[in-house]
Amino acid sequence: TFSHAQIAPVDDNGLAIGGYDVVAYFTGEATKGSDTYTTEYNGATYQFASSENLASFKAAPTKFLPQFDGYCAWGVAEKGAKFPINPETFDIVDGKLYLFFNGPFNGENFNTLLPWNGETTKLREAAHANWKKEGK
Repeated sequence: TFSHAQIAPVDDNGLAIGGYDVVAYFTGEATKGSDTYTTEYNGATYQFASSENLASFKAAPTKFLPQFDGYCAWGVAEKGAKFPINPETFDIVDGKLYLFFNGPFNGENFNTLLPWNGETTKLREAAHANWKKEGK
């Protein structure tokens, strides 16, 4: 059972990563932010769990932003496609945040973090190459 449906990296209301705190990922936990601590960046609203995390983001936003505009890293690598993500499924590699699809697919649960973990270096290189082809 998954606690969250797959979401777009930025929803129709402009909320980024389902309201999860992008700074908190770097502590090893997916933590929901609060509308008490918010900021806008590149047209999206980011929420944070604390004023400290908000201040850290404001000081260096690109340090905390997820790779591939928040789309599933495995999807970009393996399929050259933009898949939605489960904000509780993530990886930090070389100081960069990667998010993943983790939920029902074709009647079964599919966690794209598992194949990513099996071939992180290869898939990370493929994802960055595919993203560059997109002109990002």
